[in-house]
Amino acid sequence: MEIREKILTNLKAVKERNPLIHHITNYVTVNDCANIVLALGGSPVMADDHEEVAEMVGFASALVLNIGTLNSRTIESMLIAGKRAKDIGVPIILDPVGVGATQLRTKTAQKLIQELNPNVIRGNMSEISVLAGQEVAIKGVDSLADEQDSTVIAKKLASALNCVIAITGKTDVVSDGKQLCLLDNGHRILADVTGTGCMTTSLVGTYCGATTDYFSAAVAGIASMGLAGEIAQASLHHGEGIGTFRARMFDSIYNLTPEQLAQESKIRHE
Repeated sequence: MEIREKILTNLKAVKERNPLIHHITNYVTVNDCANIVLALGGSPVMADDHEEVAEMVGFASALVLNIGTLNSRTIESMLIAGKRAKDIGVPIILDPVGVGATQLRTKTAQKLIQELNPNVIRGNMSEISVLAGQEVAIKGVDSLADEQDSTVIAKKLASALNCVIAITGKTDVVSDGKQLCLLDNGHRILADVTGTGCMTTSLVGTYCGATTDYFSAAVAGIASMGLAGEIAQASLHHGEGIGTFRARMFDSIYNLTPEQLAQESKIRHE
């Protein structure tokens, strides 16, 4: 099945199955992540206490782990939830926000990868480069890395970790170590809204909750956010800015059809 057919099928599956997506995520973007999952057709839950996360994972179709606002309590919960997900075959999607900026973030991301073997890792170029063992510059949690070698890094790291690697940037890259997709949807205004990366990971998680093809799920999630960004930006009038854009981005995800996603996604499958 061709990649466009797969992402069309994936969006139909999300809307039909309404997958429950369990998040242990950061408190800056938690509400937006929940709403973007709802807009796509999934059902979010944001439980993070160590006494209930394993039980909650038992009801979930996917587990999203986001290290944006780390603390010792949530690290413990991520490990408990992740081990339960691994035991019962629930896919794990990791967003290593700001990895490389501090030792805590780097060590935590490495521990989660080593112990949980996530199915998908989604990050910006700096974050993925750090996980690949490269020295890169990071400003807070923002990427300063050159995207020139993104395809090589994505493919090698995906092979090494036996997972899907998704790098979001000017041109998005998704690889499972064998296949590679380049995606060119989106608009630079997406970078002006806090949490669009986290929301993209939540979209990827939602698609992963409706299919076992995690490569096409990652492509579908990233394409959905990029396309929604394009549609929302094109709708702006003089005097409107990121507040209006953010609201229309949610509307664009909510109104996205499988056919529109397949036809308007700018995908190069290699």
